[in-house]
Amino acid sequence: MQGGAPHIAAALAPFFTPVSFGHMPGWREDSLLCAFLAFRRSAFQVLEKPYRSGSLGIALSAFADAHEAARSMAAPDEASARAFFETHFTPCRIRPADDGHGFVTGYYEPEAEASRERTKRFCVPLYRRPADLADVDDANRPAGFDPYFAFARNTATGLVEHPDRGAIDRGALEGQGLELVWLENKMDAYFIHVQGAARLRLTDGTHMRITYAAKSGHRFTGAGRVLIDMGELAPETVTMQTIRAWFRDNPQRVEEILWHNRSYIFFRETEIGNPALGPVAAAKVQLEPGRSIAVDRLLHTFGTPFFIDAPTLRAVGDAPFRRLMIAQDTGSAITGPARGDLFIGTGFEAGEIAGVIRNHADFYALVPCGLVEAP
Repeated sequence: MQGGAPHIAAALAPFFTPVSFGHMPGWREDSLLCAFLAFRRSAFQVLEKPYRSGSLGIALSAFADAHEAARSMAAPDEASARAFFETHFTPCRIRPADDGHGFVTGYYEPEAEASRERTKRFCVPLYRRPADLADVDDANRPAGFDPYFAFARNTATGLVEHPDRGAIDRGALEGQGLELVWLENKMDAYFIHVQGAARLRLTDGTHMRITYAAKSGHRFTGAGRVLIDMGELAPETVTMQTIRAWFRDNPQRVEEILWHNRSYIFFRETEIGNPALGPVAAAKVQLEPGRSIAVDRLLHTFGTPFFIDAPTLRAVGDAPFRRLMIAQDTGSAITGPARGDLFIGTGFEAGEIAGVIRNHADFYALVPCGLVEAP
């Protein structure tokens, strides 16, 4: 911008403050090619089904020039990826709702053994979406129905709450032929529910990828929060690993803890796709390990690049985490303008890293230049 510092369009001003690329710690040191490739996958996806614009004001239409340029780049490399982002975007620091720092966690794609048939060993089901599960929005939400619910059960007398986790575990969906696969234990099922996807090794020697299809509609309550509230774990010790260890040491209490979380996830089989990439997620593209981020989709628009500065996060490599990520997923626990879940990858090692990520971070959105005005 010429003639002084840039400023953001008035509609975006409450949450976005323009800065220079040099203002973002680590921007010059970051490698951007993988982030560009992730962005380009979204640029092609919007040709098939456009993303919904987030309520903070970065409309999908503002990305039109960047999307076209990304689709037309034939042989991207590090230099052209950097030039692309610095040409089409202006970085803007996101102001967290509490004026402090943002916060990041990590997630991954679990791997597990599974069977297409129920056996003595494999007896814990993952379910397909039930036929009577209906999407709920303002157009069909019954009077007095909890506004949180995005899903409900369709009955002859109207929409009602769908059975929750406890009811389903006790057999509410049995006899409907909804079992997609069978797992060995409830811990595997729980963590697959939390992550929303999995890569499965089937007993017949084949592999399957599953991903989120829908949910019961009930609010999510994490097992870590339940264990903290019950005094079983100290807040500073809660990680995926400590939760799994507690379940292993207290098998008779697993259902007691899990049923506090009324939310229940339904799955669908998806193509294996590129095995080097993660599962197809909410933005309908395969996730890029270490470069895709889940955000609050009510606030942000999928495909938005975010530069994350988390200097205390050192679980992903030895250096402080300062990396460009692309918004390509969402989650029930991901709420707020400066809140993100970093996709780490697939398998045990990715899970070991993802499970310990709980770090403060500064968020910078790369805003299309058309939304940033000269003074």
